[in-house]
Amino acid sequence: MRIGYYPGCSLEKSAKEYDLSARLVARHLGIQLVDLPDWNCCGATAAHSTDPFLAVALPARNLLLAEEMGIDVTVPCAACYQRLRVAHEELMRDEDLARQVTEVIGRPYRGTVRVYSLLETIAGVGLESLAAQVVNPLKGLRVACYYGCLLVRPPRVACDDPENPQLMDKIIEVTKAETVDWGYKNECCGASLIFGAREAALRMILRILRNAVNAGAQAIACACPLCQSNLDLRQGQVNQLFGTNFALPIFYFPQLLGLAMGLNPRDLGFEGHFVDPQRALKALGA
Repeated sequence: MRIGYYPGCSLEKSAKEYDLSARLVARHLGIQLVDLPDWNCCGATAAHSTDPFLAVALPARNLLLAEEMGIDVTVPCAACYQRLRVAHEELMRDEDLARQVTEVIGRPYRGTVRVYSLLETIAGVGLESLAAQVVNPLKGLRVACYYGCLLVRPPRVACDDPENPQLMDKIIEVTKAETVDWGYKNECCGASLIFGAREAALRMILRILRNAVNAGAQAIACACPLCQSNLDLRQGQVNQLFGTNFALPIFYFPQLLGLAMGLNPRDLGFEGHFVDPQRALKALGA
């Protein structure tokens, strides 16, 4: 399988563990990720709330790059995925907007590109094929799969069921880890609210962590750099503000899949976590 790869800004810096694990797992599965040349920021998270035109024009240029290469595109970041999907939908729906965007980026986007989340791309290999690659089963690990907002909202561009998404659960279950049934898998983590209304965002994070722990989870798997950052980086702040003692590792889903497939843990970026994942990994013999 050959598909365009749009990493987005965060995967080059704050979420490089996601990029590392995504590329390694894809290569192991025979998925050729082709970087879009000279890609630009998609505008998440600010453009759609400050300039509706830029909110479409910025991701449209990336869609055009993929179209000119004759390939579809997969997007690991949930926010980037949503912006590219929404831009595609808006350009196909609004001819006037499409003309304006063409004037700005210099070439027309014809709408031939399909945008996939990384979850869809990995699941597209087939669950049986994924299972055949598992050599280090994660038996005994209970995982809460956290989708957050942007992969499943708005429903018209959702990569999975908006109310009860299952794609990540199915991928994690292939590793022989146990996925827990919990009620906060698609609740908001506060996103960038952490910078403007810190206590409100920390309270949202608290509820997610508490619900996961109450469901019996030993770790959370996610598919969004901002979700991972909020749940991992801010966990200590939650403990300090609310008197809790959470120590819940927050993994990117390809990190767990890569571990189950026998890839070197040192190559999957575990050392970049703020909440030490070693207790969970040692329990698995990793």
